[in-house]
Amino acid sequence: MRGDHPGSFEVAHQLRDSRKVDLSTVSHTNETYDLVIVGGGMSGLGAAYYFLKSAGRDARVLVLDNHDDFGGHAKRNEFRHNGRLLAINGGTLNIEAPQRYNEAAKELLATIGIDLDRYQSSNATNHNLYRSLGLGRGHFFDKETWGADHLSVRSAADFRPGFRGEYSSEFLAKTPLSEQARKDMLRLYDKQQPDYLPGLSSADKKVRLAKMSYQDFLLNVTKVDPQVLWFFRHFGEGVFCVGADATPALFAWQMGQPGFSGLQLDPTPEGVLSELPGVQHGRQKEGGGAAVHFPDGNATIARLLVRWLIPDAAPGKTMEDIGAARVNYATLDRSNQPARIRLNSTVLNVRHDGDPAQASEVVVSYNRGGKMYDVRAKGCVMACWNMFIPYLVPDLPAAQKEALAYAVKGPLVYTSVGVKNWTAWQKLGVSYIEAPTMYHPEVSLTEAVSLGDLKHPQTPAEPIALHLVKIMSAPGKPRKEQHRLGRAELLTTTFESFERNIRDQLARMLGTGGFDPARDIVDITVNRWPHGYAYTYNSLFEPMEWVFTNSEHRPNVIARQPYGLIAIANSDAGASPHTDTALWEAHRAIGDVLNRRAMPKLAE
Repeated sequence: MRGDHPGSFEVAHQLRDSRKVDLSTVSHTNETYDLVIVGGGMSGLGAAYYFLKSAGRDARVLVLDNHDDFGGHAKRNEFRHNGRLLAINGGTLNIEAPQRYNEAAKELLATIGIDLDRYQSSNATNHNLYRSLGLGRGHFFDKETWGADHLSVRSAADFRPGFRGEYSSEFLAKTPLSEQARKDMLRLYDKQQPDYLPGLSSADKKVRLAKMSYQDFLLNVTKVDPQVLWFFRHFGEGVFCVGADATPALFAWQMGQPGFSGLQLDPTPEGVLSELPGVQHGRQKEGGGAAVHFPDGNATIARLLVRWLIPDAAPGKTMEDIGAARVNYATLDRSNQPARIRLNSTVLNVRHDGDPAQASEVVVSYNRGGKMYDVRAKGCVMACWNMFIPYLVPDLPAAQKEALAYAVKGPLVYTSVGVKNWTAWQKLGVSYIEAPTMYHPEVSLTEAVSLGDLKHPQTPAEPIALHLVKIMSAPGKPRKEQHRLGRAELLTTTFESFERNIRDQLARMLGTGGFDPARDIVDITVNRWPHGYAYTYNSLFEPMEWVFTNSEHRPNVIARQPYGLIAIANSDAGASPHTDTALWEAHRAIGDVLNRRAMPKLAE
């Protein structure tokens, strides 16, 4: 996954700029399908699955995608060194709290061959690998901010995967923080904190917290030393693509950040704040189960979905044999099979053949290799992102177009670095390093899991992939403006600039452990998501009812309404970036297609 690679976006940007598409040069393929799906990401593949499950394998489905690979954000990177295959997620990371997945998503996972219990039990040893080697969490204080480069390490005894834990006085003594900042950090984690909002009820406190940022709460309510903010400045980015300056303090409380123990806030009711990590469909409640990470992230789900849709696309029959399988791309778009996936095909226009209320077919026009083609279908699912749908379906009602255009997707970058070994990490005693004021604020060894022949290295002498995260944002600006400015920065940053920063950062962080970028780096892949995470509602910028209730006035609800034979399925439709949201919206959209005047007779 390389984001919007050359060839995948140019004609779409021309449509964006000109607001028109020339259909006079279209070549008619004379192909007719029961369903055409625009977008081959998780929602698009899920929609194909749910449709064939309902209509049967006598139906014909075509998936069109502008990229050169399927999976949308759920793609993977591959490195090879000395005959060893390393696969790492280039995009979507986890199945979060799988026991709380909606039933449609659970059924899909089981049908395509995912057995989470078996997978988790097979990785029981891997889950403790880094801890067994004494690797903890590091914080890198850069010289530009602190006067000198310095790595402070929290021992493995204080570290569990996915858990930050409290900061001890012993650890803080190893940092360049001032004495006052150390005291304030300890105070934030003290279970006997004062009530920083005295005289207010729990409900009134929550309203106050919903309308202030976590940054404001820390600096102006708890009044910690500004140095403390260094640890929390990126809070919120992993879900909202903005940091503590634009993430509500109430969200911080809900997500377990420090500073709130003295407020005595009442628990959040089931279903509220559903867009937060682990909360969608109640996932942050008890019993959601630990997040599940495959070696290549949710690319495993996408690959298994494609194998279910097109059995010849990948050899094998289990989740274990999909990890190292080679996909046969020549099989994706063959005739005479129920599902076809046509890559490098940018859809530019979708319209009804006649009055949308009476039409029996939709015409879908797309650009492939610089030429225009069209296909016909008894129904169409728009499984691309919301803000572009008004350009593709210009006949939509004005109110629906406005709702579709409301969301601005968050830009982000996952960078994968293949290295010959990880002995430097072992010498330094870390598996994860936070560097809040460096180019990539997060740098880590890939999660220790294996799947079939995708074996995670067991010793530091073996090659491994590193996972680096950067959110393009503009702190201090309104959230949507941050996304737009971040996207502009992302699209104008060269690979050479990324590479220089990566090499410099890794050398400074790991150099004292013996790491040499010139010697040790095998490969670098930068995964750009210009239009990344789905837009979630934020009480700093949106009405409270959109955030805390299932209001029918929310733009995503208005935007996802069916229009004639056209339905909409994507994570934008659920205002949540999670995989189960994408699958649920696909399930809903197929229901819209099938219920529209009863599904017309299957295509000949």
